[in-house]
Amino acid sequence: MKIILSAFCTSLAGMINPELGYFVVPRKGAFYAVRSKWGAPPDGHWRFIRTCAEMTLNGLYIADIRVSRSELREALLEANYPTAASNLRLPIYSAQDILNIQII
Repeated sequence: MKIILSAFCTSLAGMINPELGYFVVPRKGAFYAVRSKWGAPPDGHWRFIRTCAEMTLNGLYIADIRVSRSELREALLEANYPTAASNLRLPIYSAQDILNIQII
């Protein structure tokens, strides 16, 4: 997942929520989500993606995110949302797309 920072934020690194098992790292001039080497809960990947998408609503730190269909499908399956995972159609999902996903 690629994280696009807002105009108000020049850098972002570290854990957004330690319970999720993911953190943000700068790489090659961009910012990405990485799984912690100490592991993550089964739904941690999906919750991290969702948290970053929600953070775009106030626009303070994150302007948008880009998540590939394969990564999003994997996150939803790990979180035990197979119906949502099977309904993915776009090649790349933005924050707004993530917020529109219906979890059943």
